[in-house]
Amino acid sequence: MSEDSEFQSNNYLKFFVHPKYRVRRHFVLLTLIAMVFLTSEPVMAPWIQILSKWFMFFYLVSMCYVNMYFLMPRYLLHNRFSSYLTGVAIYVVITFFIVQLMSYLHKHYLPQIPQNGPHVKNLFFVFVTVVLIAASTAIKLFQRWVTDTQRINDLEKLTIHTELEQLKNQINPHFLFNMLNNAHVLTQTDPPKASQLLLKLSDMLRYQLYDSTRTKVLLTSDIQFLTDFLNLEKTRRDNFEFIVYTNGQLSGMQVTPLLYITFVENAVKHNGDSDNQSFVHLFFDANDERLYFKCINSKPHTEMPKYGLGGLGLANVKRRLQLLYPDKHVLEIKDEKDTFTVNLLIRT
Repeated sequence: MSEDSEFQSNNYLKFFVHPKYRVRRHFVLLTLIAMVFLTSEPVMAPWIQILSKWFMFFYLVSMCYVNMYFLMPRYLLHNRFSSYLTGVAIYVVITFFIVQLMSYLHKHYLPQIPQNGPHVKNLFFVFVTVVLIAASTAIKLFQRWVTDTQRINDLEKLTIHTELEQLKNQINPHFLFNMLNNAHVLTQTDPPKASQLLLKLSDMLRYQLYDSTRTKVLLTSDIQFLTDFLNLEKTRRDNFEFIVYTNGQLSGMQVTPLLYITFVENAVKHNGDSDNQSFVHLFFDANDERLYFKCINSKPHTEMPKYGLGGLGLANVKRRLQLLYPDKHVLEIKDEKDTFTVNLLIRT
């Protein structure tokens, strides 16, 4: 059994990270906190003891959840350690003042009821607060580690699969045959254009064979690859036009290679119309926080069966987006009467 299979089959790890065990995890957490406070020895009048126990129970429960679902995601997991420690310190100070206030009220309003070691009790509450914060932090960090490990394993497997698919599809025989045939005809009718076609084909194949094997490539290089691809398609079709529009801070930005070609290939494949003008328009807009991509193409007047994205190509793109940009991307596909549109937003 592989390491990944053993990892997936470990029921203890599943209990900590799998969504279907979320209710059970919360139940265990609440039970542990309740056991600490609701079963402790009474030190005050019964009704005051009950109220104080329930108050501290709900206070510490809220503290754990604020830590796990606000302080950690907002600060600790974004490497804002000083802000996170400040938030934790505020909670500890609040706990200290609460137990001091409870001792003060007991001393002045219920002097006839003795307290058993109030200072020790106060320190105990503060200590429990620190322990619960540390425990909830450790649980969340452990969940994050398990999730990241699974994601890395899945990404490595998908990368191998994608590389194998690229090796099989790097040179499409039908596409290459058409390009070479067009170049042969142009060498007799328009030699300069034939030379340009062969250069573009050479650049595109070089990028697909070598540059795209890297983990990251320049966005401008990937856009040039798409432009060469569309230029080659234009040499085959007289009634085809395309636009590649760029805006924003694209220079120096890096992306996963061959992330957009599936959408563009699909647009070219499904917009062929021998009687009417067809088009593919690409839009890239980038800044420091997000990268927006839009691909819109015309649809033939004669409806084609099962039009749209589908099959292994789309499944691989969606999976890659889930692994590379978890919770940081939005993919929207619109199939309308005359056009087909893909919108992809990636938050960097």
